[in-house]
Amino acid sequence: MQVTTKIVGLTGGIGSGKTTVANYFKELGIPVYIADVEAKLLMKRSKVIIRKLIQLFGSETYYKGELNKPFIANKVFNDPVLLEKMNTIVHPKVASHFKRWLKKQDAPYVIKEAAIIFENNTYTSLDYIITVIATERTRINRVIERDKSSEERVKAIIKNQWSDAEKVKLSNFVIENIELADTKNQVINIHQKILKKR
Repeated sequence: MQVTTKIVGLTGGIGSGKTTVANYFKELGIPVYIADVEAKLLMKRSKVIIRKLIQLFGSETYYKGELNKPFIANKVFNDPVLLEKMNTIVHPKVASHFKRWLKKQDAPYVIKEAAIIFENNTYTSLDYIITVIATERTRINRVIERDKSSEERVKAIIKNQWSDAEKVKLSNFVIENIELADTKNQVINIHQKILKKR
């Protein structure tokens, strides 16, 4: 009998350390799909997405064949309606791509890492949800260091995402990502629990 591969959503606010946690699952041999990375690749190569994004944002959307990320970021930064329109173009394509990717996997479960599984209501299609949390100060510092972003900008992004408390209520597992060694142990523990749940 074919055992269905479980889909485990991995989420958390900006700067919480989702990618770090995803890499620990990879080390355990679990296939990981990072929605944001795949979305950016699709925005580069999908003719349909390219055409629709240019219709939405104008001719500056792409520069020398590359996605003009600063231009788009500035456009959607304080415009939730425009952001929603962009997501409506990109997210269905990412969802289709994930389904095709999932069919190729042969593992007891896969990790689907995505920042906004609660905000866009896709969490209902997942078997389990892991939320990564860290203090707001820690998250702000990480993003400033990583993206050379301003504190004001990071705080604005945090404000547009669900709070940790809201996410935790709907999650099966929570990882507090402060000390890396401790985070790794939490991942191993959750991995073992998910294997037992099958």
